[in-house]
Amino acid sequence: MFLTPHGKIYAVLNRTGKRMLKLLFSFTLISMLALLLPRLVTGLYARARSYTAADVPARRAAIVFGAGLLRDGSVAPILRDRVAAAADLYFSGKVKKILMSGDNRFIDYNEPGAMRAYALSLGVPEDAIVLDYAGRRTYDTCYRAKAIFGLNEAILVTQKFHLPRALYTCNMLGLPSIGVDADRQIYRRVSVLYWNMRELVATAAALWDVHVAHPIPVLGEMEPMFP
Repeated sequence: MFLTPHGKIYAVLNRTGKRMLKLLFSFTLISMLALLLPRLVTGLYARARSYTAADVPARRAAIVFGAGLLRDGSVAPILRDRVAAAADLYFSGKVKKILMSGDNRFIDYNEPGAMRAYALSLGVPEDAIVLDYAGRRTYDTCYRAKAIFGLNEAILVTQKFHLPRALYTCNMLGLPSIGVDADRQIYRRVSVLYWNMRELVATAAALWDVHVAHPIPVLGEMEPMFP
C-alpha cells in the first residue's frame, strides 16, 4: 500500500502514540502496585497482632503516636482518641506507663505536652506518663522507644488506618509490639479518605526505611521508662 509523505508521518505518529500510551499504562500500573503492595503486606502482618482494648494482653507500656494539634495547641480529635484509649488501658491495668511521642521541633508546637495535659485531665497520674519530644514520625517513635526509653515490648495505640504501619515498623526495628485501635468515633469521610491516601505513600516509605535506608533519628542519652 502506497502512503503519501503525510500518511507516513501520520503512521509514525500513530505508532509512537500507541507506544507512549502503553508506557504510561505500564508506569501507572507499576506505581499503583508499589503503593498498594506495602499496605497489603503490613495489613496482613498486623492482623494477628491487633486486639480490642478488652482482649489485648497486658504489657508494661503503651505507646501513643502524635497526630496533630488544633490552633490553640490542644490535641486534635484523632489524637484525643488515642490518648483516651491509652488512658483506658492504664485504668484497666493493661499497662503501667504510657509513652507519648510526638513532634516538638518548634517552640509553639508541642504534641507530647498537649497529650500529657489531656491525659492528666482524664485522671492519668503524672508519674505514669513519659514524653518523647522527638517522635517526628512513626519510624522515629519506634526506634527511640527501644533505643532511648529502653522498651522491650509495647502496646501501640493508634487508629486502624495507621496501626498496620506502626506495628510493622516497631516489630521490624526490634520492638515486639501488639496494637489496639483508637477509633472511638465516626470521623469525617474526607478526613478518612485523606488519611488512607496519605498512608499509601507513608507505608511504602516505611518499608524503604526499615529494609533499605535504615535512617538514624534524633537520639540522645537513655531515659529508661523502667529502671
